[in-house]
Amino acid sequence: MGSPSLILTALSLLLCCSSAVAEGVLFSSLKPTLSVTASFKKGQALVAGEDTITVSWSLNQTLAGNTDASYKTVKVKLCYAPVSQTDRGWRKTKDDLKKDKTCQFTITTGPYPAKAPKSGGPFTWTVERDIPTATYFVRAYAFDASEKEVAYGQTTDAKKSTNLFEVKGITGRHASIDIAAACFSAFSVVSLAGFFVAEKRRRTSSK
Repeated sequence: MGSPSLILTALSLLLCCSSAVAEGVLFSSLKPTLSVTASFKKGQALVAGEDTITVSWSLNQTLAGNTDASYKTVKVKLCYAPVSQTDRGWRKTKDDLKKDKTCQFTITTGPYPAKAPKSGGPFTWTVERDIPTATYFVRAYAFDASEKEVAYGQTTDAKKSTNLFEVKGITGRHASIDIAAACFSAFSVVSLAGFFVAEKRRRTSSK
C-alpha cells in the first residue's frame, strides 16, 4: 500500500482538480469592453407579454485594436437589479458566473462580427410572459471559442444603481375571473340566506 503522505498528496491534487473544474469564470476577471444601450426610459415599467425593448451593443472604440481577438459570440441578457435581489437567494449575485443568478433571461445571442463595425443590433425583444415583476438592467457577455465569458458591458453602472427599468409580470388573474368570482360569492351569500329563511319557515310551520 502507498504511504499516508502519498495518499494525502493524491487526494489534495484530486480536490484541487475537482475545484478547478467546478468553478466557472469570475465576473471580477472580466473587462467592460462592450457598450450596451436599450430603448427603455428611466423609471419606465414594461408589461410582460406586451411591451418591447430595443437593445444594441458595440465594442468600446477607445480600446486597443486586438482587444476583441478572442471574441466569438455575444449574448445579451436581462438581469435583476440589486433592489430585486434582496432576500431572494434564487436571484443572488455571485462572482463565479456558473453560480451567478443575476442574469437569468436571454434576450438575443449572435456571432461576434469578424470585421468592422464591431457591433450588434438593434434587436427588438418582446418581454416574455414568464418574466416576473422586478427591476432590471441589460448586460451583454462576449464569449470565446470555448464558450467562456471573456468580456461584458451593461446599461447600468458598476454598482447597478442607475438606468434601471421595471417589468410588471403577469399575475395569472384576469378581470373576467375576478368578475366570475364576485358573482359566485354573491350567489353563495344569497343562496345561504335563502336556505336560512326557508329553514326558519319550515320550523315555524311544524310547531
